[in-house]
Amino acid sequence: MTENFICLLLPLLVISQTFPAAGEPDPMKYPYRIEKLSHFRFYWHNIFSGPNPTVVNIVPPLEHKNKTTWLFGKVDMIDDPLTETPEAGSRLLGRAQGLYAMASQEEIGMLMAMDFVFSTGKYNGSTLTILGRNPALEKVREMPVIGGSGLFRFARGYVKASTYSYDIKTGDAVVEYNVYVLHF
Repeated sequence: MTENFICLLLPLLVISQTFPAAGEPDPMKYPYRIEKLSHFRFYWHNIFSGPNPTVVNIVPPLEHKNKTTWLFGKVDMIDDPLTETPEAGSRLLGRAQGLYAMASQEEIGMLMAMDFVFSTGKYNGSTLTILGRNPALEKVREMPVIGGSGLFRFARGYVKASTYSYDIKTGDAVVEYNVYVLHF
């Protein structure tokens, strides 16, 4: 029994000696910090029209003969402005960069994968990462915050998205985002 246990441990000892740990973080760089909850509200501008669209289709939807599939399979890449108010010319707070894919055959349901990249104030250079399902026709949609960088290291939380305006002719949309995030 003891021999089997030693045989199991031997590869672990070899691995730990072959690949040394990167080291523990210096506790002086990270003094005891209290996690706080922050709430942000901004507006996401998804622009298909005009000379500078912020959305580019990278995978078109597949044609399906006998049924409406709500653009199932379509994938769009985004670099959308995040503004302080719903007006396009309002103060730019950052950008939403990433992609969304039409992931439902029965409704307008998207898989969103994006970073909110902040460019103003104390959060300049920090990011929050969103990954989740967005059923676009619901009044309020909730998606998780799964991480971040800069001042948002170890972030977790959620966003609530509500469509502020949508132009059916162009596909342009303005969406209000309320972000609730725990961070240090």
